Amino acid sequence: MKKSSKLLAIPLIIWLAVFVVVPFVIIIYYGVTVENDAGVISVSFENLKRFADPMYLKVFLRSIKIALISTMVCLLIGYPVAYILSRSASKYKGLIMLLIMMPMWMNFLLRTYSWMSLLENSGIINSILQALGLDKVQFLYNEGAVTFGTVYNFLPFMIMPINTTLLKLDDSLLEAAYDLGAKPAQRFFRITLPFSMPGVLSGIAMVFVPSVTTFVISQLMGGGKVPLIGDIIEKQFRVVNDWHFGATISLVVMIVVLSFMFVINRTDKQDAGERSMIL
Repeated sequence: MKKSSKLLAIPLIIWLAVFVVVPFVIIIYYGVTVENDAGVISVSFENLKRFADPMYLKVFLRSIKIALISTMVCLLIGYPVAYILSRSASKYKGLIMLLIMMPMWMNFLLRTYSWMSLLENSGIINSILQALGLDKVQFLYNEGAVTFGTVYNFLPFMIMPINTTLLKLDDSLLEAAYDLGAKPAQRFFRITLPFSMPGVLSGIAMVFVPSVTTFVISQLMGGGKVPLIGDIIEKQFRVVNDWHFGATISLVVMIVVLSFMFVINRTDKQDAGERSMIL
């Protein structure tokens, strides 16, 4: 049995080696080396010092800020939506879930371009405002537009794991709390919220990680005026052709993301201990 299990794991091991380990090793190789004018490659941390330039640090901090704001907004919107869906007995529950998931079936660029056509200066919303005698509003090409685009595209990734976790919540715990005289707020903060934390933490990770590294949203809805760290990395590989500096930035971002995931996992383990004490 053990031998057959190992054989079944071989395709997964090969897939991980080819598409995870090998690219990671390549990034590390380029990230810790530099190439001089003669084409000689040597180990150096010069690109790391270059990344410490205030210009790059400003872009990096902006990326972190927008990712944190987007994640928080997704949580504030996504948790109530997921809670209502999980507690609802409406026959339209499936339809609502379908409407939440449907945008994810469309191309990422198509969704972003659709909002641009609505929000641009000559778009539908500004045309309606002008028809009402109001002035145009500059919706696009600012941090607010980038944050809005990020929230819109990644909101389903917050709703789905929270909804899944809430659906698994044992109603008998809420009934027991009710019988013991717990008020609705007490039942929520002492039972529902703690037991939904795995979904919350999973949703936070699924929104924060792509938000930090996105570059399509910032290029389109930011109009190039709100560059994020993903734009800098993409430019190094595709435009400047400086793979070494691009890999160095990628490593820094990867370290930040892995640190964030580590904190999420530690928090989840601590919450699991508290949930077991409740049970």
